[in-house]
Amino acid sequence: MNKKLRVLSLLLVLAMAFGLFAGCSKDEPADKGDQPGADQPKDGDKPSEPSNSGGKDSIIIATANETPSLSPTEHNAVAGSYMNLLTYNTLFRGGMDLEPEPDLVESYEAVSETEWQFKIKQGVKFHNGETMTVEDVKASLEWAKGFPEVSLYNDDIVKVDVIDDETIQITTPGPDAMLLSNLSHHGNAIVPKSLIDSGHDFNAEPIGTGPYKFVKWNRGDSVEFEAFEEFFRGAPSIKKMVWKTIPEGSSRTIALEAGEIDFIVEVEAMDGDRLKSNDKLTVIEYSATNETWLMLNNEKPGLDNQDVRHAINTAIDKDSVVTVAYNGMATPAISQMPINFEGATTENADVYDVEKAKEWMDKSGVDPASVEISIICSDDTKKRGGEVVQANLKEIGINAQIESMDLATYLSVTTEGNYTAAIGGYSSSNLLGYVVGVYHSNSINASNKTRLNNPEVDALIDKAKETLDPADRKVIMEELSALLNELCSQAPLWQPVSMRAYAAGLQGVQVSDSGTLYFEDCYWAE
Repeated sequence: MNKKLRVLSLLLVLAMAFGLFAGCSKDEPADKGDQPGADQPKDGDKPSEPSNSGGKDSIIIATANETPSLSPTEHNAVAGSYMNLLTYNTLFRGGMDLEPEPDLVESYEAVSETEWQFKIKQGVKFHNGETMTVEDVKASLEWAKGFPEVSLYNDDIVKVDVIDDETIQITTPGPDAMLLSNLSHHGNAIVPKSLIDSGHDFNAEPIGTGPYKFVKWNRGDSVEFEAFEEFFRGAPSIKKMVWKTIPEGSSRTIALEAGEIDFIVEVEAMDGDRLKSNDKLTVIEYSATNETWLMLNNEKPGLDNQDVRHAINTAIDKDSVVTVAYNGMATPAISQMPINFEGATTENADVYDVEKAKEWMDKSGVDPASVEISIICSDDTKKRGGEVVQANLKEIGINAQIESMDLATYLSVTTEGNYTAAIGGYSSSNLLGYVVGVYHSNSINASNKTRLNNPEVDALIDKAKETLDPADRKVIMEELSALLNELCSQAPLWQPVSMRAYAAGLQGVQVSDSGTLYFEDCYWAE
């Protein structure tokens, strides 16, 4: 094969291989959730909340968790990514088919196995009035490498060179099947070089090229935005936007039914049927690619024993967990990988069997009464599931406690490893991004919350990252999946059928299986 055809083949394989985010933690994000300040509201200030009356150009969106940061680089949280999609753009973005598609890139090509050239769109404006240049792109990608929260998504960028006024070149350490996917991650958002150089606080004032401009963060309550009229894809139809934090699922449901809000991001599973029966509302469902587990800190006494972890996993009645936590609107999870990804297997996976769990416990040589477990839950759904797990573990002699915790605190303690157990998950639009985030040792103190540190696991993940052929990569993933099931670093619980609910007059709503929704495409019917 001549060089031109070989490079074209490489380009096509990589362009088709992977989708939007290499990964973001679901509900309990992957990286630190420190919240340096945004402007506080003045006394008496309240968000400008639009009503549900006709002729609207505004929207109120309810979400369960407050973002840990408005900066694109200081978190790896799903709650934060919702905000980042409004104010920033990346070189690529996730399509509804989960494949990366050009965003700030006009065209691109692989000029070798390790060098990619990207032609940048011209005339794109930042919120501060500056016009985006290739120097901004280079500076942004280099700047992002200094933040541990998003380092997973830019450590494959060895060098960024400016070729001309429209073109940059990115060099990777070797063939890299994740580059386009990583360039879609919010951590690689493009911001003004001038602000980077001046030490601008992007958490206090997010400045990007996105469809919405930041207005105000009312801590603990809401974040306000307004349409960016110079957005390069065209000004959004919805001009004013308020994101309200409403942790209780039933409260979000009541607020939507009463017309106090227009959109629910996280629909309370117990209220799904009720919302579907309301002809003033629209409910859409999608098969989420995230998996929720009982995370176990593999560094803690007892939990550092593989047989104990198998005992815990085998003792949990996943069907009951799904019924209680999700009203049956989820799939009980068996594999350590989301089973709807090609390459995930159930080989070596545990199934519910109390007697087998007791055998695992006996084999471990660990007294179950000595195993300390406090299950951290950051929302009502997790707490319901945690109570089932608590009852299940009691049957094998482990006395677990339930601990409620707000999202920001939860992120901090689980990331730093200051916990024994927690219910959480991880969302990714491709399996490779998923395993890098959840299981690679480089992700310890980030999204590898179990703190699994296994050289064989790392070697298989690294091999998969360098394998461009999807069929060959699938074989590696199946081997990895079986190994992870054997190691049992955590106990899989469920994969949800996720829902979004909103006022029936809202049009243009599309949600990918990774949960991505572009609100600039939404509008109100006349």
